[in-house]
Amino acid sequence: MNYCNFQVVLQEVPGEVSLCFSITGCPLKCKGCHSPFLWKRNYGIKLTKDLYRSFLDQYKSLATCVLFMGGEWHEKELVSLLKLAKKEGYKRCLYTGENTISYTIKRELDWLKTGEWNPDLGGLTSPQTNQKFIELKTNKLLNNLFIKNQNS
Repeated sequence: MNYCNFQVVLQEVPGEVSLCFSITGCPLKCKGCHSPFLWKRNYGIKLTKDLYRSFLDQYKSLATCVLFMGGEWHEKELVSLLKLAKKEGYKRCLYTGENTISYTIKRELDWLKTGEWNPDLGGLTSPQTNQKFIELKTNKLLNNLFIKNQNS
């Protein structure tokens, strides 16, 4: 499993400081995708357990969550990395363009964003979006956390 971008992000998982890994080899190829370079197989850097562990160790006192942008197509590797993050005290989230993912992955997550990018409907900040941000423990839809001025 390769990644091409690592960032510390603040908005993708509300209330969390997240270590975000953009995984390459995305098979979905959504129309209007803002990151078509992520479609390339074997693009980027191999996310080995040692490299991943070094990120977890480096940010342990600063970050609270690990976020994967994709990677569900590498189920075994993704599950292994999610378990390691949990063991190290991190919460876990996956952003996927799929509408469903395997139970094997889902049981390792705290949050899940589903739904392909549709430029006509927008992302999580749009009230019309087809995407869903779900807290898995409660199965609660949390899209409202992304929509600014929803009551004005």
